[in-house]
Amino acid sequence: MHTKKLFGLVGKNIAYSFSRKYFSEKFEKSQLNDHKYVNFDLESIEEFPAIFKEHIGNLTGMNVTIPYKEAVGVFLDAIDEDAKEIGAINTIKIDKNGKSKGYNTDVYGFENSIKPLLKPHHKAALILGTGGASKAVAYALRKMNIQYKFVSRTPRNEETISYDSIDKKLLATYTVLINCSPLGTAPNTELAPHIPYNELSNVHLLYDLIYNPAETTFLRRGKAQGANIKNGLEMLELQAEKSWAIWNA
Repeated sequence: MHTKKLFGLVGKNIAYSFSRKYFSEKFEKSQLNDHKYVNFDLESIEEFPAIFKEHIGNLTGMNVTIPYKEAVGVFLDAIDEDAKEIGAINTIKIDKNGKSKGYNTDVYGFENSIKPLLKPHHKAALILGTGGASKAVAYALRKMNIQYKFVSRTPRNEETISYDSIDKKLLATYTVLINCSPLGTAPNTELAPHIPYNELSNVHLLYDLIYNPAETTFLRRGKAQGANIKNGLEMLELQAEKSWAIWNA
């Protein structure tokens, strides 16, 4: 059957894609036979405009993943105010006139998946990694009045610290740790952010944006110290449904 509505994921090395599987199954269950979801695996973001040319008239919506969330904005006709402030886009809507608009649904996904786990003492967080996803996490934490610091191997500003500066004293205050780095993703599941895991305890909450494997080394080592843990699967599902709502609005 002719595909009337085409959706896709823009990223690099995305054969593993959660989005394609998720939406393909959704379309099948809902008997949306004229809907299709594909991967747009780009070597460079410069290839992005060609997607529009190739699929003119059918392209309805896209998700954006690593490493293009911060770079894709310059190619769009408009950007939602929240996404502009965050500085990262993970959802694009194409209207019937072919005009494109960028949104960020990672904030919604992260905020709604971590909220049920937050306790009164969770007042400060360490964001491990500084990519596009970390910007959405920071935005959500600001909304929830949780202070934060970014952690990077190469700190470049005052709100970013190095992994080496994480110690027992810091972890007494920063009791939420969020892994926004790719460390621990399959197939390199033995990797994990370089933090003093032996200083963690049951006051800590470890959240990993990674969902494959379901329990990363980061989460496993935190759990062994009594920390509460959560992976990124629910965040992905929530942001996907939010994308779907935007495409159909």
